[in-house]
Amino acid sequence: MAKLYFHYSTMNAGKSTILLQAAHNYQERGMAPYLVTARLDDRAGQGRIASRIGIGAEADTFAPTTDLFTQIAARLQAGPCACVFIDEAQFLTPAQVWQLARVVDDLNLPVMCYGLRVDFRGELFPGSAALLALADEMREVRTICHCGKKATMVVRKAADGSVARDGDQVQIGGNETYVSLCRRHWREAVGDR
Repeated sequence: MAKLYFHYSTMNAGKSTILLQAAHNYQERGMAPYLVTARLDDRAGQGRIASRIGIGAEADTFAPTTDLFTQIAARLQAGPCACVFIDEAQFLTPAQVWQLARVVDDLNLPVMCYGLRVDFRGELFPGSAALLALADEMREVRTICHCGKKATMVVRKAADGSVARDGDQVQIGGNETYVSLCRRHWREAVGDR
């Protein structure tokens, strides 16, 4: 039975690595995975999922206006597909999460989403909130704070190295921009809430 999965964490937990490894496992067994990533995040190149440890794969992309049910149904028309993998799932719209639920329910195709749970302000991304509400199964991908505790939050660093407290929810960046912290150290960094 197909399910909608949500693998979530903070920055630098290895979500893309896990996605790429799972997709590779399907390919090794002769099954075709379908990889999709956010068009917005082109740090590894447009239509490419890449990990900090150096592995990567080509992928189709989605934008906020993409009808993912239609895109995935078209992919199925082109040939067999065993599973859909969505990277940067925090950038999905709530409507797209419902489209992915329809893929699972109506096309009987498993969909595995990987993304951030919260932004640098400690607020849920809309796509993540919808996935938390609709996913059949959820898994936290863990990473650690500099103190050794589990990191559940992230801070955004400004150009001068200070911690940003305001700004747009979305700003593409990696280690040069974001630092994963436990809640205690996040509160210290942004000023106790």
